Amino acid sequence: MKTSVKHLSDTKVELTISLGKEELKAAESVALTKLAKTVKAPGFRQGSVPVSVAAKHVNPELLSQETLENALSKAVADAYLAENIQALDRPEVEIKKFVPGSELEFTAEAEIIPKVTLGDYKKLKVEKAKSIVSAKEVDEVVERMRANFADKKEVTRAAKDGDETMIDFVGKRDGVAFDGGTGVDYTLTLGSKSFIPGFEEGIVGKKIGETFDIDLVFPKDYHSKELKGAKVTFTVTLKAIKEIVLPELDDELAAKAGPFKTVAEFKADIKRELKDQKEREASEKLKDELVKQLVEVSTVPVPEILRKDQADSIERDMTQNLMYQGLTLDQYLDSKGFDSKEKWLETEVYDAATKRVQAGLALAELSKVEKIDATEKELDDHVNLYKEQYKNNPKMVEQFDQPEARRDIANRLLTEKTVDRLVELNA
Repeated sequence: MKTSVKHLSDTKVELTISLGKEELKAAESVALTKLAKTVKAPGFRQGSVPVSVAAKHVNPELLSQETLENALSKAVADAYLAENIQALDRPEVEIKKFVPGSELEFTAEAEIIPKVTLGDYKKLKVEKAKSIVSAKEVDEVVERMRANFADKKEVTRAAKDGDETMIDFVGKRDGVAFDGGTGVDYTLTLGSKSFIPGFEEGIVGKKIGETFDIDLVFPKDYHSKELKGAKVTFTVTLKAIKEIVLPELDDELAAKAGPFKTVAEFKADIKRELKDQKEREASEKLKDELVKQLVEVSTVPVPEILRKDQADSIERDMTQNLMYQGLTLDQYLDSKGFDSKEKWLETEVYDAATKRVQAGLALAELSKVEKIDATEKELDDHVNLYKEQYKNNPKMVEQFDQPEARRDIANRLLTEKTVDRLVELNA
């Protein structure tokens, strides 16, 4: 077998491969062994015909085609392996010349894992943000905790800001009810800004049993294309009002909120939690920035097939997240002013996909240069952590023992260790 390599780009290669009589004879032998199982010959059961006998009865055209396929498949695999080239997809084959039993010449083109040239990754300029917790941030958490322990007292007075109300409502546009604009026994806290501007304010001052109209205009940036900027009327019936009575901020409340004896202990614990959270966020931001700079100082070509895979992944994640919010991708695109899905892909997704691919390739190269690896024990420990996390889901636990799942976890672990090493080198 003779092979020549032509680099079409940083991410694509074309191999020209030539086979002679010896390779084609071996391919034919493999083909005959396979076809012998389907050949019918006098004196032999189907499936038990010897290869030497099958050769006299097999369809020549079928044998030639099977031989060609075997020769191509083996030669492509052997050639890419011999040249130490990692194809990202099945190579595209084009036959240039084929003389059965004598000669075969073809090209095999494929996108490949590109050569990544790392820059000076030990001198990246990133500073970790300081984790400072203000008194205001602590007080905000304290107020949320007070709200969790608040009493709700039914009242007969007019509704005011801060009250929890129960309402029925129907929203109409041009006298016709629109989708998503109707609710029955709906609980709404006035001032929560759960509804569009003006709705909650329209309930303030009303009393239980009243039915009234609220004329509003939907925001121009509303997620629904049909409703953005639309003039509507909500007919609302106020059915109940509860005054939210916050508990005093005292030692008794602190004891309810956790194992605290005093308000001071309670606040100190909140401050610790907020500081730990900020520390984690600062660490993640530092890692993200270091990886970003690693890519910026390096040369990282992007194979189109990997970029498309990442773009598809981003789209799936976006669609799923929107679904949890009760929205569709089309509604999101409308709310953001995109004329088409392709425009969104070009504007937001492809760039993000490119950055993901570059980050992955740069970190993979860094792990090789720094000789970073994940041991079996480390992998087992991580797998066990996942199993513990999903211990109430036996089917999910079983999946973590599958080779595919272990490979995925191993890749994540290797990436984590590589990023940690990058942090160490730039500390």
